[in-house]
Amino acid sequence: MVSAAEQLAANLNFSALAKAEELKKRIWFTLGALLVYRFGTYIPLPGIDPSAWEQIFRSNAGGILGMFNMFSGGGIHRMAIFALNIMPYISASIIVQLMTTVSPTLEQLKKEGEQGRKVMNQYTRYLTVLLAAFQSYGIAVGLEGAGNVVSDPGWFFRIATVVTLTGGTLFLMWLGEQITARGIGNGVSLIILSGIVAELPSAVAGTLELGRQGALSTGLILVVLVMVVAVIGFIVFMERAQRRLLIQYPKRQVGNRMFEGQSSHLPLKLNTSGVIPPIFASSLLLLPTTVANFNVGQGPEWFVTLTTQLSHGRPLFLILYVGLIVFFAFFYTAIVFNPTETADNLKKHGGFIPGIRPGERTAEYIDYVLSRITVIGAAYLAVVCLLPEILISYASVPFYFGGTSLLIVVSVTMDTVAQIQGYLLAHQYEGLIKRSKLRGRRR
Repeated sequence: MVSAAEQLAANLNFSALAKAEELKKRIWFTLGALLVYRFGTYIPLPGIDPSAWEQIFRSNAGGILGMFNMFSGGGIHRMAIFALNIMPYISASIIVQLMTTVSPTLEQLKKEGEQGRKVMNQYTRYLTVLLAAFQSYGIAVGLEGAGNVVSDPGWFFRIATVVTLTGGTLFLMWLGEQITARGIGNGVSLIILSGIVAELPSAVAGTLELGRQGALSTGLILVVLVMVVAVIGFIVFMERAQRRLLIQYPKRQVGNRMFEGQSSHLPLKLNTSGVIPPIFASSLLLLPTTVANFNVGQGPEWFVTLTTQLSHGRPLFLILYVGLIVFFAFFYTAIVFNPTETADNLKKHGGFIPGIRPGERTAEYIDYVLSRITVIGAAYLAVVCLLPEILISYASVPFYFGGTSLLIVVSVTMDTVAQIQGYLLAHQYEGLIKRSKLRGRRR
């Protein structure tokens, strides 16, 4: 049965958007912030030869370097000031959230509400600075050893690179927070989304050029296009899938009137963690190989072997990728959804699941159902991200068409559209309330 909110959402149109001034301001702010980010991906790092770096990048773009470039919106390809993008911040968030499970201090901060979250966010920012500085130094050393890329190698170049790239990451971290607070959608996810979408025209053109040259057959290109459409449809279906638990509310008496018991549903998303697991998994796989990809064939033998095994299509890469996706699917679900808290809230409001005793037994039942649907959700994420990776590795299709990029684009777009619809619904409800008040005054 379609709810009243869903019916109202179906009737939303551009005229409603034109009247929602607050929403328009948020949309324009988001677009402006993303435009600033895109400008930054075209400002080159000082002290490097772009043409020399172009040749090195093209010879190594098929591995994790290409994956890093996808998340940076082409920043690695152009070696821009935003080359690190927002990835150090994501890595820092992962580490801080993992530490909450082993550190009593962080666990207590997590339970303190808004004040605790502010302190944890501050810890995340400090760790972001350290990770960004480490990766920036690795990039500086790697560029110096990559040939004639750096015009004047030395400590001045290294310090300038660390300051520039770390500052770029911190600026994007701040920009993402501003988008979340004053714009539409999640700022960090939108920054990653805009980088992926911006590379779409060149990726399509590159694929068609490979077809024209005969490197890719027409049949294979058609298969890839069909696969992309099918994966998008599958993602939309799975992201909207829910397991609804029936909630009953008993009869209640207010004064001399007896109200009948009501029923509702507790929706549990099949993929509660959203797009976070693939992003976290990709970020962790990128972190230890940042330096290695700039020193191909150099360094200790085990380091070269590790770099080779972490290439796309390699067994070690695929195993780690799937394992991290499954782990973060369960880990992040446990963070964002607390069965005990949900059961306590139901008990306070008199709600119960038919056949299940309120309180602890309800929490156990919700956790039981959530754990099993998360298995399906984790498997779905692994399949979407893994199958295209295998096809890309053996068919030499540009990495851009990977499952991770499609998942991010579709999921973030759906979440952003849902937020826009929420603002429009709130605006329409406010309009109805104002009109009803005016009618009451006239009477």
